[in-house]
Amino acid sequence: MATTKWSLDPTHSELGFKIKHLMISNVTGKFTEFEAEAETDGDDFTNAKVVANINPASIDTSNEQRDEHLRNADFFATDTHPNMKFVSTKVEKVDDETFHLFGDLTIKDTTKPVKLSVENNGIATDPWGNVKAGFSISGKINRKDWGINYNAALETGGVMLGEELKIQGEVQLVKQA
Repeated sequence: MATTKWSLDPTHSELGFKIKHLMISNVTGKFTEFEAEAETDGDDFTNAKVVANINPASIDTSNEQRDEHLRNADFFATDTHPNMKFVSTKVEKVDDETFHLFGDLTIKDTTKPVKLSVENNGIATDPWGNVKAGFSISGKINRKDWGINYNAALETGGVMLGEELKIQGEVQLVKQA
């Protein structure tokens, strides 16, 4: 079967996250600059090879002061680590619409394995003849595994930030000619 190449459609994709704040609610954010490519056997994503690059300086939590803090050495150190990268290592089919995407995630020069849940939302052709595939992605990582350790103790007990970061993405890929 012929190899098919797919590229991210950035205008119809988003990559977000949420983290527990003050142990009582979640703060959400997103990365506004990222790209992804996939190689598949035809239109079959069950053996897809995926590579994604994320610009951590593009972080947006709707609060510029917080975003600047997230860009500094306490968190992403974007001046010395301008890229985060995901490279898939394996796809495991769960059912016809769901699979697990395993891969290596690199943040701040630390690479660790991750497992993402992916819902295959199907393939469609847009009004201009572009063939697109849509996916919903979710996962969880422990930010401390990548050396993102910043926190502050609360007077009432507990800490300001949770360790678990929930990843959420809505992705459209465009089939390349």
